[in-house]
Amino acid sequence: MRYAIVTGGGSGIGYTTSIKLASLGYGVIMGDIAPNIEEKAKSVREATKNEKVIGLHLDVTDWDSCNAFYNKALSSLGIDHVDILINNAGILRDALFVKMTREQWDQVIKVHLYGAFNMTKQVVEGMIKYQWGRIINMSSISWKGNVGQANYSAAKAGLIGFTKTLAKELGKYNITVNAIVPGFIDTPMTAPLPDKIKKMFLERIPAGRMGRPEEISNIIAFLVSDEASYISGAEIEVTGGFSQ
Repeated sequence: MRYAIVTGGGSGIGYTTSIKLASLGYGVIMGDIAPNIEEKAKSVREATKNEKVIGLHLDVTDWDSCNAFYNKALSSLGIDHVDILINNAGILRDALFVKMTREQWDQVIKVHLYGAFNMTKQVVEGMIKYQWGRIINMSSISWKGNVGQANYSAAKAGLIGFTKTLAKELGKYNITVNAIVPGFIDTPMTAPLPDKIKKMFLERIPAGRMGRPEEISNIIAFLVSDEASYISGAEIEVTGGFSQ
């Protein structure tokens, strides 16, 4: 059995990805800062009849939290490494740049970029040792720039560069590294947006609708499989045709 870590696993794309991977027979470690992550993991176990699913508290911005999370996951499941990492944890702190605070900037950069660094450092040595691994970084179409999202766009663009660099460094170890670039997806993170903003986005999506989290999870399931062994360093847009 191969084991996958899903950060931000308690809701949205992370939760549906956890269900998808568990249903395919992977062991899944769901990490989330939300206090109900153990309950979320229980619901995935029940839905998929897969007992190798656990939920643990995780603050991706904090190195010690990431290290403790990884070590607890290994000991809880009786394994010595993790095969797959989905760097999915994310937040929004939108504001026009002239009004954006340093705190809003720091929070977004830390969750997305420090989070990806902190978690990838936990798993990469084990992947190298066993000469197999899959790392997927969740970017966004906003990496190309979006009004009110200087922090988010910068972080998501950074993940593209991070992905392409690691793909070059780790390819010789049979480790693939890819970025998924979602468009406008119906998740708890986008739910609070005003209706007029949602309408504006929908008018720019040829598919005429928001994407579903499951449509991202399906791509993830393929990328972590052996069938995707020759795909690395890619940025895969899942946007319904939307472009910035």
